[in-house]
Amino acid sequence: MVRRPGRSFVSGAVALALSGLSAFGPPSTAAPATPDGRSCGEVPEVVSAAPDAQLTSMFTAYGNDNTALDDWTGADGTYSVPLRDGRVFWVFSDTFLGRVDADGGRSPVTDEGGETPFINNSFVIQDGDELTTVYRGTADDPEPLMPPVDGSHWFWAGDAHASGNVIEATYQEYERFGPGAWDWRWNRNVLARYSPEHPDEPLSVHPLPSDAGVSWASAIRRVGPYTYVYGVEDLGSEKYLHVARVRGTSLLGAWEYRTADGWSRDEAESARVMVGVANEYSVSQHGDRYLLVTHDTTVPLNAEIVAYASCTPYGPFTDKTVLYTTPETGATGSYGDPNVFTYNAHAHPHIDRDGGLVVSYNVNTFVNTDHYEDVTIYRPRFVTVRFAD
Repeated sequence: MVRRPGRSFVSGAVALALSGLSAFGPPSTAAPATPDGRSCGEVPEVVSAAPDAQLTSMFTAYGNDNTALDDWTGADGTYSVPLRDGRVFWVFSDTFLGRVDADGGRSPVTDEGGETPFINNSFVIQDGDELTTVYRGTADDPEPLMPPVDGSHWFWAGDAHASGNVIEATYQEYERFGPGAWDWRWNRNVLARYSPEHPDEPLSVHPLPSDAGVSWASAIRRVGPYTYVYGVEDLGSEKYLHVARVRGTSLLGAWEYRTADGWSRDEAESARVMVGVANEYSVSQHGDRYLLVTHDTTVPLNAEIVAYASCTPYGPFTDKTVLYTTPETGATGSYGDPNVFTYNAHAHPHIDRDGGLVVSYNVNTFVNTDHYEDVTIYRPRFVTVRFAD
């Protein structure tokens, strides 16, 4: 088993996968019609959903290129932050670095006596067609961008966004509390602020609200005067969506939480908006409606990526619609492997596809050694979804 700190790097993904308004008034029940004739609470008709060859092949080529032997060869997470200078910061969680062998495999990780470095979070910066991996430390001793406080803690990346001249990235801290393979748990949320010009170490790190058991890292979306922050209350078999917001662009402002009938500044009053989201998902504006894109977690290890619609960025989200069924999943999938699964889909609305919505998802396997035999398993896939409107 590949372990960081005392855990399998696959264990986290498996466990997570298994597992019209005034400021404080009630939401409007109106659902005005959109140009496609549907209400803003309905997902527009899906015309097509097909692999996005350009993005998928970009990461494939980069991961396989052995020109540099200290860069990205596979990861999960796959959030993206567009900057005004045209660059895109891709935000990853567990990340393999190093060499890819001629047969499409890699050496085991260094903790097992191999040569492959493995860190819990990283950036890949896209500048045109050029990609660059960013981490702390050195090529001989790489460290995660967001370093843990000790060997029993680690950080997984959540969504990130640009706020003024800095990148604000959310992270979830996990901790080990016992010797068993599953003796680890979510601990708290933090915010790290990075300089886009010198992103290899946080400028500062700040605690985020963490008292209600909600991981405030699933998605971030700027709408009007507010920045909305979306979280997940992960109870294993049930995962609930929560919504918060901050006036302005920085998450360091005062937070308000969506309640059953309005907003509150008390995190304990944060309401369960809906059930069935993944630990990572997205909310983005599509015409006159807001689309929530997520893996469907109402069925364990589901291969279906679904969308919900809302007239507001805080729900209610309705009209569950299947966008795409991932072809890699399970014994009948493209790998022919019952241990392969997909998870944590979310959209990248800044990517121009002539009205199409780009969605990424992650691929993984229950068997750690599969990552050494086939590097393609642990890499993001991209799909472009086109709607009738």
